[in-house]
Amino acid sequence: MPALPDLDKTDLKLLDILQSHGRMQNSDLAKKLNLSPAPSLRRLARLEATGVITHYAAIVDPKKVGLGVIAHLDVMLDKQAEHARSTFRHAVQRWPEVLTGYALTGQWDYSLKVVARDLDAYAHFLMDKVLALPVVVNVQSAFVLETVKDTTALPLP
Repeated sequence: MPALPDLDKTDLKLLDILQSHGRMQNSDLAKKLNLSPAPSLRRLARLEATGVITHYAAIVDPKKVGLGVIAHLDVMLDKQAEHARSTFRHAVQRWPEVLTGYALTGQWDYSLKVVARDLDAYAHFLMDKVLALPVVVNVQSAFVLETVKDTTALPLP
């Protein structure tokens, strides 16, 4: 693993600004950082090159694009199956319905955040994709009733 870059207060401020205003122009970012545009751009390029900033994306409201169901799906794998984890990981990578996937400690092996058009589409995903994998031995779904908080911004020091 590469060494972590030294992040000073200006780097952290830059990251904090970009987490909520990712499309900000460099000239506006430089003003907020009290820098001229060239050093601002150099800092940004360094944060990208060192992997602190991994990518940029637009945040899309799932409901506005017809994805009305959000579910959290916990999955237990057959621990006796030799390639259970790799089989499951590869499948998850192919499923566009899965927004996030985590390997866990404890009772469940994985937890997935899944979106679907409606309950029928979710049932299709669950039965025809997840449960169709022979390495999956148990699942548990929990449906989101209300989004209380949803952010991608990390709490920076």
